[in-house]
Amino acid sequence: MQSAEILLQPGVFPRLLQGLWVTVWIAGVSVGASVPVGLLVGWLMTLRNPIVRAVMRVYLDFIRIMPQLALLFLAYYGFARWFNWNLDATGACVLVFVLWGGAELGDLVRGALTSIPKAQYESAYVLGLSPWQTFARVILPQAVRRMLPASVNLATRIVKTTSLAVLLGVVEVIKVGQQIIDVNRFQYPDGTLWVYGAIFFMYFIVCWPLSIVTRRLEKRWANG
Repeated sequence: MQSAEILLQPGVFPRLLQGLWVTVWIAGVSVGASVPVGLLVGWLMTLRNPIVRAVMRVYLDFIRIMPQLALLFLAYYGFARWFNWNLDATGACVLVFVLWGGAELGDLVRGALTSIPKAQYESAYVLGLSPWQTFARVILPQAVRRMLPASVNLATRIVKTTSLAVLLGVVEVIKVGQQIIDVNRFQYPDGTLWVYGAIFFMYFIVCWPLSIVTRRLEKRWANG
């Protein structure tokens, strides 16, 4: 239990919280930007234009086939060299997670939109709604309810995948934990378990509320 004292050392928890903030910032920006990208991609996937659908399918398959780590290296090292972009490690992470999240969310949107019965469209048109009003007021709300659980699961996956940012040198919570362990490896040789245990609970605290919100919304909509 003496190794647990590593967490009580001055500055350990503040540094971990600073690293957690970087993790939450990357995940929050990525999830927020993935929403409009996913909605656009999902809508494009439902179009009858074969060229647009083929392009979206190639995009989705490419994102799914390539590991996130390979995409990170490709964005960080490849784009900077090929396009002469001044893209830092944090920007590369956000770019990759937005492309990944947008593709995955787009597929969820496509599945939700195509699952709505055609009778819903026909009923809205009978009531005099335009195609845009039908989509915004009738179809999209139902689609959101159907894809919400999977969308929250995707958000938690993005939060957890931000741990790969450490391999690009981003000083997020995993990187901070490694630095703390290295500094105290002689004084607390078994402190690794406690540091990573604290990081585990930090990730849990970030992801758990998302699941709670999802369950409450599902119950509210079910009762409504």
